[in-house]
Amino acid sequence: MKNQLFKTSLRTLRTVFLLLGILGGGISQTNASGEPWVDAELGLVFTHYNTIQIPGDTGTRFSLTSPFEQESAASFRVRLGYDFLDRHSLSVLVAPLTVRYNGPLEKDTTFAGVTFPKDSAVEATYRFNSYRLTYRYALVQETQGKVALGLTGKIRDAEIRLKTNSLTGSKANVGFVPLIHLYASYEPQRNLFFLLEADALAAPQGRAEDVLVALGYRLYKELSVRLGYRFLEGGSDSDVVYNFSYFHYTTVGIQYRF
Repeated sequence: MKNQLFKTSLRTLRTVFLLLGILGGGISQTNASGEPWVDAELGLVFTHYNTIQIPGDTGTRFSLTSPFEQESAASFRVRLGYDFLDRHSLSVLVAPLTVRYNGPLEKDTTFAGVTFPKDSAVEATYRFNSYRLTYRYALVQETQGKVALGLTGKIRDAEIRLKTNSLTGSKANVGFVPLIHLYASYEPQRNLFFLLEADALAAPQGRAEDVLVALGYRLYKELSVRLGYRFLEGGSDSDVVYNFSYFHYTTVGIQYRF
């Protein structure tokens, strides 16, 4: 099952990159002023809360915060983009995330059809990989800043796993989520800028928010660096899965425009 999920995610990622290449290639044939760019970000991840119940109707609800302890976790994400026709932008984001926890269960816990006894020493793995294709359009584009709005198609490749010396329970899921995209930048003085970037949407069955606020500096016309804070929050509430989580990131980013 895990290998099948990996193969599905890999095929999806290849398809997204192929689509970006086709669109970018077609655009470049009609618009010589198009500008490709790459953006990379490294961050440290901290769990604010992570509450789980699987199945959502018959499982036992528990938390991966106290009394669990999170192992140190780093995240890396990369976005490839192409700006064209003055105000349009298309990009692909690859954002893997894996967080591990260790701790005892405070009560008998039924998870994914497996019952773990109270006080079991559990190793928990929370994986939430994200692959996104984003289009945005600049509503405002001035010398000192930009405001753009768009749409993101997100492929979610997730798994929650609990393991003891004798028991293992796991729930994996691959799905598609549409999101609203917002981008805003403000440059109060030459080379110094503030940045806000978000993908978010809420619905009756759940919500998702991925928000970055950052302070950046343009070293050269093509190259900029930034320090920021990111939060990733959301989840779903259904008979199959109940999971809501909130992660904080401290981030360092770099962007290069070709």
